[in-house]
Amino acid sequence: MNDDPTNLDRLHDIVMPPAVPWFPLASGWYVLIALVVAVTIWGLIAAWRSWQAGAYRRAALAQLEGTQTVAEIGEILRRTALVIAPRAAIAPLVGDAWADWLESRADRTMSADVRRQLVDGGYAPNANQADLGPLRSYAAGWIKSHRPSAVEQG
Repeated sequence: MNDDPTNLDRLHDIVMPPAVPWFPLASGWYVLIALVVAVTIWGLIAAWRSWQAGAYRRAALAQLEGTQTVAEIGEILRRTALVIAPRAAIAPLVGDAWADWLESRADRTMSADVRRQLVDGGYAPNANQADLGPLRSYAAGWIKSHRPSAVEQG
């Protein structure tokens, strides 16, 4: 063999180190994974609580579809209102006070026909022959979007 340091026979291929393995992960990855899992669990719990909190709205809307009279719609609105306010605050409300209370917790205003139907409570002459479409529409909108006042929240 030739001992000449410039001889090309002495060259070797470049030796690469082995590839870095994926596991075990660095500790920062474990922290990130734990954080993602915690946020996902928190989001699922929040979604579940929100879904459960809206159960009374879904039930009221389902009952509203089968109503035939003004009194039935008024009853559904009262039962829905009892979920967000104490009975002592809801029970004495009748007539214009009841309509004003409903309107104060809704995003839209109440038409004169709807107000008249709610104030009469279905006991006016020809009340059951009246068109229930606007009242049912207002009731559905109120059930979907009502909000308790700051006093009622605690």
